[in-house]
Amino acid sequence: MANVEPKITRPSSSPTPTHGFRPFSMMRAFLDSQASGGIVLMAAAALALVVANSPLAPAYFDALHAYLGPLSVAHWINDGLMVIFFLVVGLEIKREVLDGQLSTWSRRILPGVAALGGMAVPALVFLAFNGDDPTTARGWAIPSATDIAFALGVLSLLGSRVPTSLKVFLTALAIIDDLGAVVIIALFYSGDLSIPHLGGAAAVLAGLVLLNRLGVARLWAYLVPGIALWWLVLGSGVHATIAGVLLALTIPLKTSPARPDDTAHSPLHRLEHALHPWSPFLIIPIFGFANAGVSFEHLTVEALTDDLTLGVALGLLLGKVMGVFGSAWLVIRLGLADVPMGAGRLQLFGVALLCGIGFTMSLFIGLLAFANEPLLQEEVKVGILGGSLVAGLLGWGVLRVAPRDVPAPAPVVR
Repeated sequence: MANVEPKITRPSSSPTPTHGFRPFSMMRAFLDSQASGGIVLMAAAALALVVANSPLAPAYFDALHAYLGPLSVAHWINDGLMVIFFLVVGLEIKREVLDGQLSTWSRRILPGVAALGGMAVPALVFLAFNGDDPTTARGWAIPSATDIAFALGVLSLLGSRVPTSLKVFLTALAIIDDLGAVVIIALFYSGDLSIPHLGGAAAVLAGLVLLNRLGVARLWAYLVPGIALWWLVLGSGVHATIAGVLLALTIPLKTSPARPDDTAHSPLHRLEHALHPWSPFLIIPIFGFANAGVSFEHLTVEALTDDLTLGVALGLLLGKVMGVFGSAWLVIRLGLADVPMGAGRLQLFGVALLCGIGFTMSLFIGLLAFANEPLLQEEVKVGILGGSLVAGLLGWGVLRVAPRDVPAPAPVVR
């Protein structure tokens, strides 16, 4: 009798958004877009370095400092365009906490503890070099951030060598890391506060929350006041990008009160899908091109070995891996969480190394910490680029040789 091949039933690829169910394809699309965006960001940063050290350098720096209306081009990018990036970050945080990979405590504990360790230990490493200098100590949060686009870009180069569970772990960790960075920016890197502007921003925010509570699902009803919110926050002394996060938190995750389970067509999901291609493929590369340009013409050995440069570089390289892997290992050792499915400890260590790629948010915090000190900004950029490059190469190397912990196949019953 001929052998009959068993029929394999494949799950339907069509979304079935019942009872708050989110198809895994959404996470897959997010990972793919961020990974591809990371490669674009690498190219933009490399191009910025080339331009900044070429005959085009004067035109490059002059263009960034040219004024368009009330703000310079650099400020329009860092205080205006980046609001959209922070809006996307806020949407991701809200979606993942309410309806995704961070929706339960069992899912939050491993990436959550790893993210906290990955923020605290790099700051301590930085302060070990700069704690006795009040000026440079202001940059303590610079190495605490992970660049999800860059990290996933490196992972994408490894293909199937890295299990999807590790990519999801890294994404969840980076989202919590972004939330921590937003809180740090709001609390520690804001200027002199303007009470009238803060009052106006609070009134607009209260109106947005009311729209959410009333079940208003039209996006324009949130985006138009959101522009006013950005302008008021810009003048308040709190960094303008916080307006993007605040606006995101008011965007409804439900289509309407009458359809509480329909989240796939909610305003939040529609806005997130509309903005996702723009954030990794346009906004972040523009930010990277505008801020990664470091001229090596006047770079000295003293600048490379300065405490600020070393604090940033070693904070990213050593602090991140010790904080992320050490915290994750402790949680797993205590039996509070498991190693991500299909991953080994060495692979987890490799991902912890990739967390030392702190490009976008680290650059952003560095610009805030030393807003009026371009020489210190240059040292920060050198530290970020050096630490991120070494962390990325080491992480790629470890993951390239690490054996995948594939579970043994189930025995065949004959």
